[in-house]
Amino acid sequence: MAINKIVGSAEEAVADVFDGAMILVGGFGTIASCPSRLLTALSERPEVRNLTLVSNPGGFGVEIWGEHDIEVLHRTGQARKHIVSAPTNPLIVNTVEKKYRAGEVEVEMVPQGTLAERVRAGRAGLGGVLTPTGVGIAEIQDGKPVVEMDGKKFLIEKAIKGDFAFIRAHKADRWGNLVFQGTSRTFNATMAGAARVTIAEVDEIVELGELHYEHIITPGVYVDRVVLRK
Repeated sequence: MAINKIVGSAEEAVADVFDGAMILVGGFGTIASCPSRLLTALSERPEVRNLTLVSNPGGFGVEIWGEHDIEVLHRTGQARKHIVSAPTNPLIVNTVEKKYRAGEVEVEMVPQGTLAERVRAGRAGLGGVLTPTGVGIAEIQDGKPVVEMDGKKFLIEKAIKGDFAFIRAHKADRWGNLVFQGTSRTFNATMAGAARVTIAEVDEIVELGELHYEHIITPGVYVDRVVLRK
């Protein structure tokens, strides 16, 4: 049977997300770079709760042209924990901050580079990474092993491996090969393959062979489902 990873809708793509799942979400900090249709589809399944979210931003707290970012899962009360490097927005008090201050959601702060490396370690099957970032900072170091190498101290940061990864790409073929546009590559390419199931939301689906091999950033081996934005 020919490989075809295309599914008919965002709703179909997230239909097997289960209660308590860990979801890695791509995007750097804008709605344009995040898998907004997948997030919206999941937010419309209120029975799926107790989610652990992993992302670079915590969300902007606004809806733009009917598009949502990761914060929508906090507004619906579906998230239990958020592993994140930039949980709040300096311009507004977003839902993540409100719920954290109210004791309704757990937030694990992770430096941006450390977050990327922990996810990459998960994709590679490693147990974790060594990093000097956060040594001596109580909010980051607390409870983590510290090792010394060549006279320098490092934290042992555990790898992150999710149940699902939601990512946004520009183009895909039916094998799941992905091309990104501009800065949307960032954490979208990082999250791909670091979960049991990686779902790519794309602007365009092209025929096999149309994507130049030098332009493919994420090969199809890291992608399980492709859904066209409609």
